[in-house]
Amino acid sequence: MAAAALLLLLLLWPAVVYAAGEGRRLHTLFSVECGDYFDWQAVGLLHSLRKAGQPGGVTRLLSCAPDQLPSYRGLRIGHTLQVPSYSRHPRTGDWYPAINKPAGVVHWLEHSPEADNVDWVVILDADQIVRGPIIPWELGAEKGKPVAAYYGYLKGCDNILAQLHTAHPEFCDKVGGILIMHIDDLRALAPLWLSKTEEVRQDKSHWSTNITGDIYGMGWISEMYGYSFGAAEVGLRHKINDDIMIYPGYTPRIGTEPLILHYGLPFKVGNWSFSKLEHHEDGIVYDCNRLFPPPPFPREVEVMESDPNVKRALYLSIECINTLNEGLLLHHTSVGCPKPQWSKYLSFLKSKRFSELTKPKYWNSLKVENKLTVQHVALSKSRHPKIHTLFSTECSSYFDWQTVGLMHSFRISGQPGNITRLLSCTDEELKNYKGRDLAPTHYVPSMNRHPLTGDWYPAINKPAAVLHWINHVQTDAEFIVILDADMIMRGPITPWEYGAKLGHPVSTPYDYLIGCDNILAKIHTRNPSACEKVGGVIIMHIDDLRRFAMLWLHKSEEVRADKDHYATNITGDIYASGWISEMYGYSFAAAELNLRHIIRSDILIYPGYVPLPGVNYKVFHYGLRFGVGDWSFDKADWRNADIVNTCWAKFPEPPDPSAITKGNQNARERDLLSIECGKALNKALYLHHKRRNCPRLSTTIGSISKKIEEVLTSNKSERVTQRSSTTTIGRNVEHMDVTRQQAVERATDTVSRVHGSKRLARSSKMWIFAVWATSVVVFLLVISMFFSDRRRSVSRSRASRSQKAHSLTIKQTV
Repeated sequence: MAAAALLLLLLLWPAVVYAAGEGRRLHTLFSVECGDYFDWQAVGLLHSLRKAGQPGGVTRLLSCAPDQLPSYRGLRIGHTLQVPSYSRHPRTGDWYPAINKPAGVVHWLEHSPEADNVDWVVILDADQIVRGPIIPWELGAEKGKPVAAYYGYLKGCDNILAQLHTAHPEFCDKVGGILIMHIDDLRALAPLWLSKTEEVRQDKSHWSTNITGDIYGMGWISEMYGYSFGAAEVGLRHKINDDIMIYPGYTPRIGTEPLILHYGLPFKVGNWSFSKLEHHEDGIVYDCNRLFPPPPFPREVEVMESDPNVKRALYLSIECINTLNEGLLLHHTSVGCPKPQWSKYLSFLKSKRFSELTKPKYWNSLKVENKLTVQHVALSKSRHPKIHTLFSTECSSYFDWQTVGLMHSFRISGQPGNITRLLSCTDEELKNYKGRDLAPTHYVPSMNRHPLTGDWYPAINKPAAVLHWINHVQTDAEFIVILDADMIMRGPITPWEYGAKLGHPVSTPYDYLIGCDNILAKIHTRNPSACEKVGGVIIMHIDDLRRFAMLWLHKSEEVRADKDHYATNITGDIYASGWISEMYGYSFAAAELNLRHIIRSDILIYPGYVPLPGVNYKVFHYGLRFGVGDWSFDKADWRNADIVNTCWAKFPEPPDPSAITKGNQNARERDLLSIECGKALNKALYLHHKRRNCPRLSTTIGSISKKIEEVLTSNKSERVTQRSSTTTIGRNVEHMDVTRQQAVERATDTVSRVHGSKRLARSSKMWIFAVWATSVVVFLLVISMFFSDRRRSVSRSRASRSQKAHSLTIKQTV
């Protein structure tokens, strides 16, 4: 026994020395309540902390009412300090279990001897999985400057809520999730954390969503505000880290390795999903060898997604639940459960492969210092809100190649945050749709054919999809960037660069929306003077978007139904077909809410337009035909060409930039941008085909482009109508005449023929081989028959001669 104890001491000695260094004694806290729901979370968190090699001690702060304790089964789960339950407030009678967190911390500071022997405290939530040691000094924590994760939805820091509840609203930081601070800071903060939580909880007149950001408007996040207001009161200035923690289901920033998985929201991988709320009464901790439903195996995830960063997000999701299940498995063993039956999943959890995948991750402090988007220091101009980018498409090959182009440009643009494709499809279209893996996708019902009026108007899918996303997806992003599918990003589009703020979205000028100046605006908005001619790129605060999205859809329907005012001299629509009704829906809805846009002409450019001198445009919008010399590109020419699913198919290559003449500088700059756009699309397609593991067809690639180009060129003279990029200043109008349609169909047929040529060649070779083999066999049969006949003739001749000789002998004898 003594030898075992000595061995254990030797194994733990480095961690003890590490944790007990001068001024570096570390302790971790988390708060729970009496019940099965928190017990399985505690088992998972404690297991992950051991697995991650977290230094120092860990204490579970257990809030239980006296009548709960006799029947409570989980007293032996981890090192536990029982604290009085505040779920039902002892003074006001208010039912608010979240207040147990600050109340538990106050009790620990006042009654636990552990609090007198630590320098740094890490405070976690129970519904978290830790992937690596959380070391305060490595993450940049200092006395007076705690480290925390960013909770951008705490909008009360910016409005009347902070002004009412703290003397220093300017110090209010939107933080939570993980708190890392010096023990002296915690001692100063904890009583105020509790009292401010009580304050905000009682302030029911300011519970509304537009003040607190609480989507339920029920004061549920009062404890989070209690922390932020208490920290502001004592002058703590947080170092806000936006990459240390991630919700499973979210895509991490490229180059980051989160240390904490916070499974507070539902998440899914393929057809498998997990939500902690579905296990609120689950006694899984006490059911021997029962685990949560296993997620897909890593090798199955490998083939689900081609985007490596999105794939990494899926791996994090399965790591979260696998670590939780591993903790449950070990807990069941520790309490004497029988050995579980063998299964493929249990074998995986015990495998070296799983051990390698979940080995501790270590924070790279140098990377943190060099990554501007990670460190957000309070009151610093470098503190940036979270962004999410959206774009709308439909289930078609036409939108698929646009999606490939936009997604590739998004990945290399440096755009912060995640991106979601809003995919509008009918159930029938989805059955045969091949492009599910092209982008992170939110599926929405198609409104191509309006469900009430029967009107065919696909453009309405954009506001309908945004509204559906707002109503069905929980996001912590403060700003939403909305793009069109037919765009190529050249750099990040951020609210801080262009000045977007609440009530003031950013957009680009669409001067042809003349309806803002005439009877159209007067009919469709009560505030026509606020109508602004904008579109293309939109950067809008999430709260504005929540108010705005429904009105955007309604106004689009309204303008679309107003056929009496489709005329070009009223709308600016050269086809007078009501095609740009959605754009007016946007402008009229924004006017109705008095949103005043910051209009920037330096964000977006149409290829083929002369750029402003010195402007670094962030977006190409290739909605109109553009060209350089004999080469040109019009997206409408490729409406029916399945470029994405035809291996190595691409668009005709634009000229080499070196071929551009140096005479007219404006024309040169224009042509260089046009070439850049064309090449960006082809580069995106090349990488897409490469990811799809297309066979090497180096000799075929050039012929595809050449033949398609020949087909399209030969049909230029046949076109009856054409849009001119010098006279059309609008968003692309989805119109093609019959002749153009025939040209595109011929181009598509050419793609199929060219890519079928290799198969045809192979078939021809097989046919020739078969004919040759048959000829050889027939020849051999003929030869064989010939020699057989000769043999028979020789035999008959010999027999005849023998018979004659024999007769002659007889005659002579006679």
